[in-house]
Formats: sequence, structure tokens, C-alpha cells
Amino acid sequence: MAEEIFEEFGPRYDVHLIPSSGGVFEVTVDGDLVYSKKETKRHAEYESDVAPHLRG
Repeated sequence: MAEEIFEEFGPRYDVHLIPSSGGVFEVTVDGDLVYSKKETKRHAEYESDVAPHLRG
């Protein structure tokens, strides 16, 4: 998924990947949490969980 985010949105956004522990995966846009694996207990789907928030 990181590759998809960088390919599609890298030129538009200042994209950073921040390593974590325990399998936590969260996506924030402009400081707002838009997806949390910790909360949903499942892996994110790029097209339904992440991309819409970035496409805005």
C-alpha cells in the first residue's frame, strides 16, 4: 500500500511513513486520522479506506 500512496499522491502531498510496533497501521491526512488498523482490527483496503481521503 505504501507504494500506491507514494505513486499516486507523492507529488501532491508531503508523504511520510512512520514505523511503529505491534502491527499498528494508521493513516492521517493534515493531522486527521482517516484510518486505523488498531481500531478496525483489519488491514486497510487502499481504494476504499485510504485513497478517498487523499483524493478529497
